[in-house]
Amino acid sequence: AVINFWLQRLGILPSPATLHACGTATPVPRAVVALGSGFTWPCARDCHGPLWPPSSHGQCSCAIRHKSAWGRGDREPGDLITVCNPLTKGRGGAGERSARLRRWYELMMENKEELARIITAENGKPLKEAQGEIVYSASFLEWFAEEARRIYGDVIPASAKDRRVLVLKQPVGVAAIITPWNFPSAMITRKVGAALAAGCTVVVKPAEDTPLSALALGELANQAGIPAGVYNVVPCSRQQTAAVGEVLCTDPLVSKISFTGSTATGKILLKHAAGTVKRVSMELGGHAPFIVFDSADVDRAVAGALASKYRNSGQTCVCTNRFLVQKGIHDEFVEKFAKAIKKELHVGNGFDAKTTQGPLINEKAVEKVEKHIKDAVSQGASIVTGGKRHSLGKNFFEPTLLSNVTTKMLCTQEETFGPLAPVIKFETEAEAVAIANAANVGLAGYFYSQDPAQIWRVAEQLEVGMVGVNEGIISSVECPFGGVKESGLGREGSKYGIDEYLEIKYVCIGGL
Repeated sequence: AVINFWLQRLGILPSPATLHACGTATPVPRAVVALGSGFTWPCARDCHGPLWPPSSHGQCSCAIRHKSAWGRGDREPGDLITVCNPLTKGRGGAGERSARLRRWYELMMENKEELARIITAENGKPLKEAQGEIVYSASFLEWFAEEARRIYGDVIPASAKDRRVLVLKQPVGVAAIITPWNFPSAMITRKVGAALAAGCTVVVKPAEDTPLSALALGELANQAGIPAGVYNVVPCSRQQTAAVGEVLCTDPLVSKISFTGSTATGKILLKHAAGTVKRVSMELGGHAPFIVFDSADVDRAVAGALASKYRNSGQTCVCTNRFLVQKGIHDEFVEKFAKAIKKELHVGNGFDAKTTQGPLINEKAVEKVEKHIKDAVSQGASIVTGGKRHSLGKNFFEPTLLSNVTTKMLCTQEETFGPLAPVIKFETEAEAVAIANAANVGLAGYFYSQDPAQIWRVAEQLEVGMVGVNEGIISSVECPFGGVKESGLGREGSKYGIDEYLEIKYVCIGGL
């Protein structure tokens, strides 16, 4: 009922359309999903069954080809900049794209409460966190509205007197955007903002668990004057996700793939995209270390640990997955961390003002947390606090802290993606860095120290794409987001994010 109410407020569902957990069919909002009927829209988080009939492989392919008319299609190559994005037509150009993105940002901020409630309803995260996500999400539209005016080329001094050498930057074309459920709004705008600023059109496939935020963004895009065919949404069922992903990655009319999700899925999409050698951006899994050295401010480290680990109930790719605490302050840190967990964290309904920990996305996620705890305890780990499902329901889990953890346990070898904090005791800096770098992924890493020399050493030695020094939350629109090793390819946000959607063309003019 909450989802239905707010979607009606945003104009996505016509009143009196009703969202039923049992799977009542409703019309496709064609203004948002200009692909016709047939795509599956899963219900909110605790519902069962699709609202629309399952989509087919062929329908998705037709949708891409229809939208490709804005990119390559039957046009001449020289028309790419003009037809790739209707916002580049006429006199508007970069200025027009900037204005439309700016207006989209303003509409998000005007509707931030409604958008946040949609996130909480379909994702389960606490409303306060959802409100924060909407502000963060909107900031990418604001940022890339400004970056749209700064796509600069180059004039290069030529070696011959009768030549002039230019470098142009042009949009890659149609971009397929595949996003996760844990940040159903921000992961879209971080990609789409850059793509539209560059002059591309996009086909967004939101996570099957959280399609409503993508559709709400589409309605606001329409209100902002983003032309039809520029922002497109393809919701689908869990059963059709693999097929839709394959079509997006293999269709030759799609020029760019941007994906946020697991490393395993990323590898599959990379294989699909290799057939047509597409431009690819991948923001994949993490296994973030959080190192606390003897020189650290323990109270500050505990506060950072609480924020880094338990935001969104531990369901973020940059959440700390392994705590490494030096021997001299280990016991003090564990004691204070346990007290902070019991005092500051409250499991509950996301719409309850005092809730800080909502449900996990599904029972499979809960089972993984349980598996990691069981494995650790069987090998000698101790449960300091938490350790079991919460009485509120099957998808709610108690914030958990483990001590006496070793590197042989599953929770230190795999990303848990849940409210589990395992603590490993170490003795030397070299030991901590070696443990941190032993993973085959490297997205984010954190450490706490008040030794300037140590700060420089460890920051440079950690094999991750992002480092938080004496900070537990590091994401920012101005800063490049991305990882190394098997955590992905490319960067999002910042001045570098728009480059992922641009081709560089060298032009040599002779006979002058």
